[in-house]
Amino acid sequence: MNLSMRWLKEFVDLDVPTRQYAADMTMSGSKVEGYAVEGSEITNVVVGKCLSVEKHPNADTLVICKIDVGEGEPLQIVTGATNMFPGAYIPVAKDGSTIAGGKEIHKGQLRGAESNGMLCSLAELGLTQHDFPNAIENGIMILDQEYPLGMDIHEALGLNDTCVEFEITPNRPDCLSVIGLARETAATYRLPLKLHTPVVKGGGGPVSDYLKVDVENTKLCKRYIGRMVKDIKIQPSPRWMRERLRASGVRPINNIVDITNYVMLEYGQPMHAFDYRHVKDGHIIVRNAKEGEVITTLDGVERKLSPEMLLICDPDGPSAIAGVMGGEYSGIYDDTQMIVFESACFDNVSVRTTSRKVGLRTEASGRYEKGLDSRNCLPAVERACELVELLGAGTVLDGMVDVDNDQKAPNRIPFQVDWINRFLGIQVSRQEMEAILKPLDIVVDGGELIPPSYRADLEGKADIAEEIARFYGYNKIPTTAITGVAEARLTPGQKFERTAVDTLLAQGLYEVMTYSFVSPKVYDKIRLPKESPLRKSVVIGNPLGEDTSIMRTTVLPSMLEVLSRNYNNRNLSAACFELGNEYLPVDGQELPDERTQAVIGMYGDGVDFYQLKGVVETLLEALNVTGWEIQPQTQDPTFHPGRCAQVVCGQEVLGILGEVHPLVLQNYELGTKAYLAKLDMGRMMAHVGPEKSYHPLPKYPATTRDLAILCDEDLPVLTMEKAIRGAVGDILEQVEIFDVYRGKQIPAGKKSVAYSLVLRAEDRTLTDEETDRAVAGALQALSELGAQLRS
Repeated sequence: MNLSMRWLKEFVDLDVPTRQYAADMTMSGSKVEGYAVEGSEITNVVVGKCLSVEKHPNADTLVICKIDVGEGEPLQIVTGATNMFPGAYIPVAKDGSTIAGGKEIHKGQLRGAESNGMLCSLAELGLTQHDFPNAIENGIMILDQEYPLGMDIHEALGLNDTCVEFEITPNRPDCLSVIGLARETAATYRLPLKLHTPVVKGGGGPVSDYLKVDVENTKLCKRYIGRMVKDIKIQPSPRWMRERLRASGVRPINNIVDITNYVMLEYGQPMHAFDYRHVKDGHIIVRNAKEGEVITTLDGVERKLSPEMLLICDPDGPSAIAGVMGGEYSGIYDDTQMIVFESACFDNVSVRTTSRKVGLRTEASGRYEKGLDSRNCLPAVERACELVELLGAGTVLDGMVDVDNDQKAPNRIPFQVDWINRFLGIQVSRQEMEAILKPLDIVVDGGELIPPSYRADLEGKADIAEEIARFYGYNKIPTTAITGVAEARLTPGQKFERTAVDTLLAQGLYEVMTYSFVSPKVYDKIRLPKESPLRKSVVIGNPLGEDTSIMRTTVLPSMLEVLSRNYNNRNLSAACFELGNEYLPVDGQELPDERTQAVIGMYGDGVDFYQLKGVVETLLEALNVTGWEIQPQTQDPTFHPGRCAQVVCGQEVLGILGEVHPLVLQNYELGTKAYLAKLDMGRMMAHVGPEKSYHPLPKYPATTRDLAILCDEDLPVLTMEKAIRGAVGDILEQVEIFDVYRGKQIPAGKKSVAYSLVLRAEDRTLTDEETDRAVAGALQALSELGAQLRS
């Protein structure tokens, strides 16, 4: 919310520096994001009067002007504008000035004639024709009246307001208005709040002769007020209104549209003005959309509607999407003669749902979706009609159509002074608390408090305590230890994930974060089969674009995008990981199955399959996952068929790792080998072994044996290791591969694999016979695999 400080002073007599105001309001709970002074880039630009205009002797398109800026000797300025004439009052940028955009202006020569500055157009002052409708767009700005010569242009044009930007929390829609922030300001500084009660003269005849309103869905439309104005005169708004709208970030249009925007900013109540000739039979119907119904909104876009959406209609069809935007024929035109002011309160959840589904977010929807006060509809529409009369924009009809379906009783909250003091850790008297609550319109009724209708966020005594704390002063509340609160602890799942992150970071990998929504094209890029169930994705109803239109069912494309970006940014190596979610739709279930995956991506010099495998094995050991083994995998099209494996625990696949397929690398413009691993965090956690306990150092010595095994080239070394472990049994403390040899001394199609076996018993020293028997058992198990001891 942007607040004009000049507008604020209409409600509160405030005289503090803007910086101090920002700090004080932030301390009282209304957070200030920043503030800016209008036209701060413009310096040394003043009002001047044109004394003469002469043709440039050396240029057909230039003229030489004599300009009086109240400094004695007139300035000579050369310009190419064609709208200059003697007697015109204009903005003059003198030598050494700056204009909008920070551009500096200095004197110089133009085609041999001296020019001591520049005459300014609207754009050079950061303005548009909406700000000054009588000025021309392509030419020097001619001021609409006489000003003292040499007057600073900021003062002359009203370009000197200060705008303070507030961050309004969703539970305080009342502060999305000048009056709401003025109320907070008055409470912060303990100053009187000057509110104005709108007065409407009327006299245009009874509104009942022209307008009828039927509300079919009273749950979604809590209140609907219609007032009418005839004999409309469409013209620019007065300058004071345009200045306030501009300072608040709203573009002036014309008097009627500006009135609705002005009231929305002042009261926080969105309004709409309908051209009465486009309201069939003068009958407004508030109803839900029909199946297949469409509407073309004011922005010219045809939008499909669904039955849960609320519409403003006439007997012929929809005129507006309630709380979001009007239809193409609901606007105000230059020949509009009669209008209907709509001031209504719609259900916040309905407006938000509708806004998201039609892909349209407006100032009105942003306010409605936070939950507005139906009692604010009446003063807002009265204020709009008062402004119509003040601006001479038309004749207001007598009376109004008011359909009020909001029967909510005022909330009552126990006023427990002692409890509030204990809760906050302060000592404040009842009288002081009442003094704090009074400017907030919180009524004290004996032992109860009645919040105003616009403060729906005040529901219990803790909310009242917060109000007391805000205006008592957070900085005055003493620091005390929290009592009666249980110690916060991590869940087993959180500990498991933190261990995974710490382990991967310790191995030199960088953690990344990617979006969970992706493009459907990524499935083709990773060569996912057409019949793969992973192609069935959750489709986003209102995506940012095609590239973010579905929820991912696999995290691999996201990591490949990270590697591709790093490679194409000329990073010679990368090693990254992410704990990211996959979203798998479930038939008959509204929400998808979300599974957290640990995905690892690597490329660069020295990076190969075995390094990736080492990272995965280290992670599994750190997580205490037991019973796993790594098996070859040749069927996954994303990976190289001969350099891929999967992590298996029993019959369950925990994950996959390997070298990325060359065609996938080509799709992601990766000009080097890359490696990926993906591990399911939930499945790994299900196979966590018992907590590790201390074991004393062995008392008895170990016996080592080295075996050189000759086997077929395609026999996996892990298969042989598994056979050795099974044959030797409990006395096998460690088995480790230390050499793989292929060469002239080995037959073609064969390889020599060397293992080191460490044998040890916990209760005795192994004899040679026991050791030999264990080794013989291992060789027998290997022979069943077609492997034999190398001679």
